Amino acid sequence: MNEMKKGVDKGTKNKARGKNSYYFLGGVIILYFILFLFDSARTLQAVKISGKTIIQVAPVFLLVIIFMGLIEYFLDKKMISRHLGESAGIKGWLFAVIAGILSHGPVYVWYPLLKDLQAQGMKDSLIAVFLYNRSVKIPMLPVMIYYFGLAFAGILLFWTIMASFFQGILIDMLLKKESMK
Repeated sequence: MNEMKKGVDKGTKNKARGKNSYYFLGGVIILYFILFLFDSARTLQAVKISGKTIIQVAPVFLLVIIFMGLIEYFLDKKMISRHLGESAGIKGWLFAVIAGILSHGPVYVWYPLLKDLQAQGMKDSLIAVFLYNRSVKIPMLPVMIYYFGLAFAGILLFWTIMASFFQGILIDMLLKKESMK
């Protein structure tokens, strides 16, 4: 009974979120139109920049959508819970580190995928670890080594990963305290 109520509440919340998205889009369009009336040249320049940004982000959005589809198709809730949930051991933490380091594109593109994984049982601490390790950029490591040396880059990489573990543990502790209230 309680699960059904949660499902209804979640569905209602998603419908409200969908409506708000349309309101936001409409508000942005109206704002652009008003700005166009005052300064058409700069507004057109802003629209061009927005279009370029959308074109740059589109491949990453497509990649994340494909990942979400593959996860939905191949992985079930039990598997995600086992590998990334409460019972996830060191493998879950290492997977979050590696996935965070290898992920590319703007971080906000990954939010829907992480939210979907969270809904299927992924621990919040592993989400924090993933997001923290996005600061490590593999293509930039050679540049960092060139400018600062191998020792500096290695120590920074090591402590970045260690700090992600600390942040994950802290998030887990804080959210457990919050759920106890």
